Amino acid sequence: MTRRRLRLARRTLTALDAAANRLYGWRWNPLYQSGTVAVVMLLALLGTGLYLVLVYRLGAPYASMVRIDQDVWLGRWMRSLHRYASDGFIIAAVVHAWRMLAQRRSWGPRTLAWVSGGALLAAGLVEAWTGFVMVWDSFGERLAREGARLLDTLPLFSEPLSRIFAGETAVPSAFFFVNLFVHIGLPLGLGVGLWLHVSKLACPTLLPPRALSWAIVAAFTIAAIVRPAALGDAADPLRLAVDTPINLPSAFWLPWSEQLPPLVVFGVATAVCVAFLLVPALTARARTGALAASVVDPRLCTGCNQCPYDCPWEAITMVARTDDRPTLVAQVDPVLCVSCGICAGSCAPMGVGPPGHSGRDQLDALRSLTLPALRASMVARCVVFCCAEAPASHRAALRQRGALVREVRCAGNLHSSAVELALRGGASGVLVFACPPRDCAGREGPKWLGERLFNEREAELQSRVDRRRVGVGTMAAGDLGGTLEFYDKFVRDAAALAPAVPASDLDVALECVTVPGAGDAE
Repeated sequence: MTRRRLRLARRTLTALDAAANRLYGWRWNPLYQSGTVAVVMLLALLGTGLYLVLVYRLGAPYASMVRIDQDVWLGRWMRSLHRYASDGFIIAAVVHAWRMLAQRRSWGPRTLAWVSGGALLAAGLVEAWTGFVMVWDSFGERLAREGARLLDTLPLFSEPLSRIFAGETAVPSAFFFVNLFVHIGLPLGLGVGLWLHVSKLACPTLLPPRALSWAIVAAFTIAAIVRPAALGDAADPLRLAVDTPINLPSAFWLPWSEQLPPLVVFGVATAVCVAFLLVPALTARARTGALAASVVDPRLCTGCNQCPYDCPWEAITMVARTDDRPTLVAQVDPVLCVSCGICAGSCAPMGVGPPGHSGRDQLDALRSLTLPALRASMVARCVVFCCAEAPASHRAALRQRGALVREVRCAGNLHSSAVELALRGGASGVLVFACPPRDCAGREGPKWLGERLFNEREAELQSRVDRRRVGVGTMAAGDLGGTLEFYDKFVRDAAALAPAVPASDLDVALECVTVPGAGDAE
């Protein structure tokens, strides 16, 4: 997959994010929540499906669906909600996969999530297929005929399945039983697939914020009541339907499949599956530079167990030391590490982090680049730390306003000592802009950043620092006005305080060292 195509996908995604942020705001942007929205749709499918399976009759499938549809108080909107939730799941899963691809979050430690996500999407398409067949209207019959035509190419059955629909005899109840069995059995596989999908995450988030979850369910329910899903004419093997309703999210492939030989259809499907499985290899990037895995300096590690607890990918474990010190030492598994740098922000003595992005590296960069600019400035200036994924236009606008902008791998990568050093160096204030919490590439960067700066989570910002000069904001695509408004307000509030007096260049790194004898690491 070429870099040009990936850049195009990323630009398109950013444009859609910007539009959604203007419409909903970044807190409620459904595109940021596409994976969890798919889970909400699954729950809606399970809830409505339990009702439908109780009133469905194998011996008279279409008649039972008509009876359900005539029940305007319960059956009609439940059937429609089940149908719309199926479409919602497929659309949300496709958007989520595209989002991970565009952000290049589909390789390395995320490979299992990518592959299992593809399996979940495929299972959802099969679920929709069998569900439509069970309705046994003209569209369900059309799907059944096409499925039989494709399966007859394979040496699986003693007699062609297409004979079932020849009209010589009624379609046997066993056919609908098999569809019902697959339709009910697949959700169990979806549960296993969902577990695999999040198995590499330390604290997976499965649902959107509660208010958004209920809003989505309410919107789909209202749509089901106001505009119930269409029910086609009864299936009739002896009559060719002139027109059939079609469902684009789950059966977009049907018009093309019907026009192609079965072997070509299988060939195309196989090629699509192979291409999907090759995405992790095609999008992989060299694990060097900014993408190098975190490393641990055992001389500085105190065995506090904070970095394993904070790591969103469970890439860090505590192991026995090889020296004579009694504590354990952190060890990074480079296969699982995604180089988010959150571990660097959690380590008080700054003994862990990606090369060039540890706490000590952040302090060195401040001393060599930012502090001289602060001292040379004739007016007090604000230091702004931004995530490397932040929109370039936002960073440029902040620089035009006089801010000293520095990038970090992730908001959670920022060490609290860097905030303190910037204030000691004469900054009027330190403002940190994080990605929207549900779109953080490091997953939990904004959460841990706030806890460390304001709630005394290790490695906490020291109590001697004036919290009024420290702020945390969210930088979202399409919301440049919000970014600048937040920045301007912070600068005005900081200017209203007593002028900051630069402190002596106390070695903040040495202050954080708590291990006897570790000072020689300097």
